[in-house]
Amino acid sequence: MNQVTLQQGVSRELAAYPHILEITLVKNTTIQLNSFTKRLMGCICLYYITEGKFDWVINGKSSTFYPGDMTILLPDQWIAGENDILNIGSYYVIKIEVAVAGKALLGKWSLLTHKEKASVDRILYNNRNYSAVNLREAHAIIQTLIAELVNEEVGACTMVNYMLNQLIILTCRQLIRQNNSRRDFPQTFLNLEQMLRKDLSHQWTVEEMAILTGMGTTAFTEKVKSYSGFSPLNYLINIRISEAIKMLKRGESSATEIAYATGFYSSQHFSTTFKKLTGYTPGDFRKNNKAE
Repeated sequence: MNQVTLQQGVSRELAAYPHILEITLVKNTTIQLNSFTKRLMGCICLYYITEGKFDWVINGKSSTFYPGDMTILLPDQWIAGENDILNIGSYYVIKIEVAVAGKALLGKWSLLTHKEKASVDRILYNNRNYSAVNLREAHAIIQTLIAELVNEEVGACTMVNYMLNQLIILTCRQLIRQNNSRRDFPQTFLNLEQMLRKDLSHQWTVEEMAILTGMGTTAFTEKVKSYSGFSPLNYLINIRISEAIKMLKRGESSATEIAYATGFYSSQHFSTTFKKLTGYTPGDFRKNNKAE
């Protein structure tokens, strides 16, 4: 796992921005077991997904996050990976100091008026149980924000605070548009994952999966890549491994039985793939799980 971090009190780039506690880019290339345990925010925290699919739990609510998804967590909220697992992909984390604990969220740094700040507080507190909003334009905003911090050109402070406001405002606007409902995501795609999980032992082809969604192979491949960040077959492999992890935790089947039940053509293929994505062999994972 690679991580690029700007941290208050450590990184000189944040010296002029006491309200910015941290900006981190997390790049994860393997499934990390027991590495994303429960974390209480204690501040305003923005999570933005750039690549991959993440299964996270926020205040006890399980949700799946995809590229382009943004969520804002409040100081008293917590986040963790499903089963404490950090999936493959990358995401940004921006932590901002809260103005007044339990009251106002945005401090004097914000360019918003008092009335606008109150509206932001109300929208975020009233929608604290939402999962995420799709905000693909946030990626460019975050990259520009970081460039302003690093380059320190004239007017950088105004630009940085403007872009922080922009991220928060756009998220609030999208929340309103969604009428406090869940993130807009095609039901057909959700149905596909359910159907795949019901018959993972089947050797699914891209063509077969496309037929289940009523799409052509090319359009289907593009859709899967857009929503998950993976090719259809790699997306399927991640589903197989996530199901295998559940079965290994239950301890009711042997590794060979799990391999065939989740669609791997041999126990060796299963073991090799499992270790590649998690860093553990199935046997080592089961031993570690039993020890917990």
